[in-house]
Amino acid sequence: MEASNDQKARSARLRRRRGYRWEDILVKRLNGVGGWRAFRLGSPSVALPDVLAVNTEDRAILIVEAKSGAKTSLSVPPNQIQRCLDWCNMFDIYDTRTVILAFKFLAKKRLDSGAYERRIMREYYKVWDPAVEPVECVCAYDGQTYALIDKTRQQMEMDDYSMPST
Repeated sequence: MEASNDQKARSARLRRRRGYRWEDILVKRLNGVGGWRAFRLGSPSVALPDVLAVNTEDRAILIVEAKSGAKTSLSVPPNQIQRCLDWCNMFDIYDTRTVILAFKFLAKKRLDSGAYERRIMREYYKVWDPAVEPVECVCAYDGQTYALIDKTRQQMEMDDYSMPST
């Protein structure tokens, strides 16, 4: 049975709200740590990364692409990774420039039937290597990452990032 347009619209709004909440959480966490100042940059339609954070004392900048969801894997398209890299390269005044892919797996898993199953909420912060050509990057619920190239999974080792904390 196909979902109605109204159901599809509600689903899309729910996904956007989840994304905005995750971005807001990241901004609040970073702003709660000495030296860091973080901002949400706007809606996806304006071709900006999700979060920008700077630490002028340490001459560091973080460009964050945030994904959250109830699936078993979350992906970042290559154009969003490239956008983050472009932003990172613009701020060459900073000694440390890092692109972070922030993944949040919700405490419920969506099943094919449309129902949900309880699970542990997990967060992963992965560093994108600027020497690697942007490809679709997928993070699994267990924290493993892989590239999706021509619909084929290829293991992709990514460094974990330790988000600044209070």
